[in-house]
Amino acid sequence: MPTISFGGLGNGLDFGQVVDQLVKVAQLPVDRLTKKKADLNSKFTDLTTVSTKVAALQSAAQALRLPTSFDRTTASVTDTSVLSVSASSSSTSGTYSVRVLQLAQAHQVVSKAVKAVSSETSDIVSGGSATFTFKVGTGENQTVTLGATGTLTDLREQINNLGAGVTASVINTGTEVAPSYRLALSSSNTGSANAITLVADGTDLDFLNGSGTGGTDTLAAAQNAQVQIGDQALNPLTVERSSNTVSDAISGVTLTLTKTTGTGTVQVSLSQDVDAVKTNIKAVATAYNEVVKFINERNTYNVTTKQGGIFFNEAAAKATLSQLRTALSSSVSGSTVFSSVGQIGFKTERDGTITVDEGQLSTALSTNYSGVKALFSNQGAVTGLAQSVVSAVDALNNVAGGALTLRKNGLTSEIARVGDDIARQEDAVSRYEERLRRQFASLDGLLRQLQGQSGFLQAQSTQRQQS
Repeated sequence: MPTISFGGLGNGLDFGQVVDQLVKVAQLPVDRLTKKKADLNSKFTDLTTVSTKVAALQSAAQALRLPTSFDRTTASVTDTSVLSVSASSSSTSGTYSVRVLQLAQAHQVVSKAVKAVSSETSDIVSGGSATFTFKVGTGENQTVTLGATGTLTDLREQINNLGAGVTASVINTGTEVAPSYRLALSSSNTGSANAITLVADGTDLDFLNGSGTGGTDTLAAAQNAQVQIGDQALNPLTVERSSNTVSDAISGVTLTLTKTTGTGTVQVSLSQDVDAVKTNIKAVATAYNEVVKFINERNTYNVTTKQGGIFFNEAAAKATLSQLRTALSSSVSGSTVFSSVGQIGFKTERDGTITVDEGQLSTALSTNYSGVKALFSNQGAVTGLAQSVVSAVDALNNVAGGALTLRKNGLTSEIARVGDDIARQEDAVSRYEERLRRQFASLDGLLRQLQGQSGFLQAQSTQRQQS
């Protein structure tokens, strides 16, 4: 702002206040432009939010677009202490009788008690050096070498450092007062193919019983899991796997075994996951309602103030609602059971939102699951409703010609233009104020001069009258 000021009242007039009032009037167009820019920014922000919400609707529709979206299976088992079960989209409905004969185990052996040592750091090499060789299954021999003072700890660490599929550990089978340390070897993987074979042992542990007093104790045999699938009174199928996770016996189903069943069986049931599909269908309605409510809240008109909301008469907002409504309410040609969402429980309310009759939707899914599937998902050349919604959102947010994109681009340009106008107007007001202050400063000085001359003349006249 200009720094020119007035010395005071000239002839009873406050010129500073006059200038302030004139500048305030000149500032009104700037204030209007500033408000306009703020409104434009708010509209841009809200349209960006609309784009985000329609993208969320598109994501919900994507979950129903493909036929595989409906190929969902839920799995259960009568005794979860025996096994757990999970199913993929490739599984089919059915019930299976399962008997777990044995669990897969990792091979585990330990040196004989007679060869135990009293300390983990006791020397277990009688000569100048000793080698210890083993292999896993049909793998290559694995050898470690101990020096003349090699200990049980040294042997354990060297075996573990090999990373050869065997873990060595030291076990105290004695007491705290009288410890008795033995070396245990455990295969890293279950199954009979991962059995540990001792090839050579030059240590005092004598794993191969070369002296007649050594050897090993087996803590766990190397064995595969064995499962029977089918009626035990008929001809059940026997499946044998190296792991307790059996994923290739029943197509699309993974069995995780935890214990055997003895002579009994458990029932594994696979059925269509109707609840998951229903949740996805309702999610589309919810996402659609989020768009409608957001736009409705901003598409209002106050009859008292005669002011419209930020989306009042906003073409992009109207286009959004129109295109989405058309996509979701359109009929699916070629569908033999359901041709519209209204037939499965969707109802459009007066405000444009959708309510879903869960009872009607559940009935449709339970009685005509394939019909609901055909309504939403693409079936060959027939486009489902989910794809229609996806395409509608693509059209709205299309970079080249989408209604929302074009409007936001237009707003960006308009905001920049209004910003330039504000800058020019503010500069003009500033120059106007400066000019006013200079003019009124001159006027103030002139009035002071005239006031002084008037006082002088009055004094001379009074003097003459007195003489």
